[in-house]
Amino acid sequence: MASLKDVKTQITGVKKTSQITKAMNMVSAAKLRGAQQKMEDFRPYAGKFNEALGSISSNMQSNEFPLMQAREVNTAEIIVVTSDRGLCGSFNSNIISMAEKLMNKYEAEGKKVSFVCVGKKGNQYFKKTGKVRKNFPDIMSHFQMFNAREIAQDVAASFIGGETDEVQLVYGSFISVARQVPKTLHFLPVQPIEAEEASETASEGQQGAYTYEPSPEEIMDVLLPLYMNVMVYNAMLEVGASEHAARMTAMDNATNACKDIVDNLTMIYNKARQAAITGDLMDIVGGAEALKG
Repeated sequence: MASLKDVKTQITGVKKTSQITKAMNMVSAAKLRGAQQKMEDFRPYAGKFNEALGSISSNMQSNEFPLMQAREVNTAEIIVVTSDRGLCGSFNSNIISMAEKLMNKYEAEGKKVSFVCVGKKGNQYFKKTGKVRKNFPDIMSHFQMFNAREIAQDVAASFIGGETDEVQLVYGSFISVARQVPKTLHFLPVQPIEAEEASETASEGQQGAYTYEPSPEEIMDVLLPLYMNVMVYNAMLEVGASEHAARMTAMDNATNACKDIVDNLTMIYNKARQAAITGDLMDIVGGAEALKG
């Protein structure tokens, strides 16, 4: 059995760890409020943007614009959006696992795969594969729209230049504080909404007939790059909020685990202390009986 001093030292250490995890939980909760607000404020804009783009692109041919040109896929690229910091449970590993499964699927079909890693954790994992074409580390704690624009422009240049035939976006979608789900989104080529889908939406009263000024072609030339910026920025906002929620949950679980460990160690300490006291009493009684004899 461990000595009283050793057990007491362990209890002290676990209590200090509990204080750290509790403080991290409170910090994550404070950061989550701001990140969640930004994400929820941006969601309606992203939704209306997609609706407008879908309305215009429904009557477009995919070969009219470079970013909509579908071709045979020989090389695929995966944009992986993760956090820069850890200690957020399985959040990053779930995103990485989904990206890895997508990579294995492409490679099983004989396609070449490359990665664009946004966030340090994804880059740390995939750099060992030697397939990271570009990485953007240390931006997830203070990113702005210009960061999303830089990423989208880099990926678009690779696609237009023929280095990549298809691009997928993998990130963590914020469902609730307790649930964050990895998600895969088709990024390039931009796919127009089918005519059937457009007519169904119109029949539901969600979309009417629009007259465009200037021409739809001129509008699409402007909207397509903006659409890519919006998609990347939205994914970064989702990951930013999800990271803080996952860390808050992980730190709360860690704090509760520390409490359980302290309770178990306290029980062990009390047993060891009781055994020491019993031994001392036995020595006193034995000494007293020896003196009587």
